[in-house]
Amino acid sequence: MVLRFLLLPITGPLMGVTWLGEKILEQASTEIDDKQNLSKQLLALQLAFDMGEIPEEEFEIQEEALLLAILEAEKQGTENRE
Repeated sequence: MVLRFLLLPITGPLMGVTWLGEKILEQASTEIDDKQNLSKQLLALQLAFDMGEIPEEEFEIQEEALLLAILEAEKQGTENRE
């Protein structure tokens, strides 16, 4: 316990940088997962439309919502990097 306290001036900044790196990686992974999930939903929607499972009007409504969500996810990702 005393040794840990004595080494704190050396290990403290390193632990802080490590923690910050983990948080950045966590955020980036979440953003990538969100965009990938939205892209998969868009692909599934397109397939359902192509197979005649949903009408064109419903397809267009859902497609627009997914495209807007993808754009928003990309926008947030860009803002978080700045």
